[in-house]
Amino acid sequence: MIKIKSLIKTYGDQTILKDLNIKIPKGKKTTIIGQSGCGKSTLLRLILGLEKFDEGEIWVGKDCITHLSEDDLNKVRLQFGMVFQSAALFDSMTVGENVGLVLKEHTDMTREEIKERVIEKLGLVGLNDIYDAYPANLSGGMKKRVAFARAIVNNPKVLLFDEPTTGLDPVTSTRVENLINKLTKKTNATTIVVTHQISTILNVSENIVMIHDGEAIKTEGPDKILKSKNKMVYNFVNGLIK
Repeated sequence: MIKIKSLIKTYGDQTILKDLNIKIPKGKKTTIIGQSGCGKSTLLRLILGLEKFDEGEIWVGKDCITHLSEDDLNKVRLQFGMVFQSAALFDSMTVGENVGLVLKEHTDMTREEIKERVIEKLGLVGLNDIYDAYPANLSGGMKKRVAFARAIVNNPKVLLFDEPTTGLDPVTSTRVENLINKLTKKTNATTIVVTHQISTILNVSENIVMIHDGEAIKTEGPDKILKSKNKMVYNFVNGLIK
């Protein structure tokens, strides 16, 4: 389980997150929703320890990352797989090199073992035959799936998805959403999806948390959220201006 306790994050005079409290249940898919700029993506960076927060605690299992050394924090980070909004592939590397980079940098696996693992993960996302291709030759949807393969190549305990369907057409978005569900089931990972896209909210969520005014609002599940009794949640998911 990931626990966020009384978290405060500021940029200068602006408070992005204030007294944020969220529990992410182990092995479940939790979706973080909210308006643009509310701190959803910032929260993912804080969980990974890529940014510092002002006050509060973040627990990853039994580890409180608040006061960890950089070496210990790196060990915790290896429990995570991250899919960035832009896919964030290295154009100068082949698909195989992109996906296998974390294994090359952080394990003692041989080149042959890394290639075998990479091909296995590419197969899980339906990209069996592009090991030697370069990102520039791939479609947006294919780049996203390569990013998924990279996220799971180290068999992480937690998967983070930052706006995974932004900029994709509806059909490709549905394929990506189905893939998130497939990979979560296959890996048994705890999953956090940051999104504001309604189809993604409805298709991948087991738990939904809305961030508003720097705080967390617990919502109904995907089967009830469109008729939420919370006016703030209802207005957001139905696109209504209050």
